[in-house]
Amino acid sequence: MRQTPLSGVFGVENAGHSWESLQQAVDRVVAIIQSDPNKDRTDRIITRWLKRHLQRLGAEVHLDQLNSLVEDRDMLADNLENLVKKERLEGRQEGRQEGHQKGRQEGDWRALEEKRKTVRHLLSFGVLSNDQIAAATGLSVDEIVKLRIEDKH
Repeated sequence: MRQTPLSGVFGVENAGHSWESLQQAVDRVVAIIQSDPNKDRTDRIITRWLKRHLQRLGAEVHLDQLNSLVEDRDMLADNLENLVKKERLEGRQEGRQEGHQKGRQEGDWRALEEKRKTVRHLLSFGVLSNDQIAAATGLSVDEIVKLRIEDKH
């Protein structure tokens, strides 16, 4: 397939919301522009389009001085690299938060299972009331009653 400025634009649009994919697509479009016979005109048009595209994506980049993808490629690459770093940092933070949340949930679940195990053990003695077991374990009386019923079956 022949690489045209339009195919380069489609590549940028299809890069999705990953700044890293976008950076690779921009590198491809710059290479296409450099080999275009109407390089200067094509560069100006695609540069204007790309600035608007980045704004639509919500990219927090400062591209006021960007007038040429070919000439200002390094400035754009720096801006996109900062977005990639920010995206990775946010992804790691989200991952850590999810991990902490899962860990807490797992810890809560394990603690509850331990309490239920203790309740079953106390019930096996047949001496303590539901209220006494609830007070000792921190579980509700309703939960003690459910466990008592489950153990009878």
